[in-house]
Amino acid sequence: MTAANRWRLDRQVSAAVLMAVAVQAAAALMWAGRASARIDELQKRLEAQAPVAERLARLEAQADATRASLARIESKLDR
Repeated sequence: MTAANRWRLDRQVSAAVLMAVAVQAAAALMWAGRASARIDELQKRLEAQAPVAERLARLEAQADATRASLARIESKLDR
């Protein structure tokens, strides 16, 4: 590599660069906070729906048992 192709890091950083980095960091922290709040809300909704899902599973099992009973009754009637 020649000296012209090498890059080097300058020790002087302008106030604008520092301000831009600070604004980006603040925006990233705000985004993470909002994402965390959304996740917490979704988790609360999921916990609230857990009993409903359990009841739905029981109702589906009862419907299957009712269908099986109805099929047995129909087969007896057909005989």
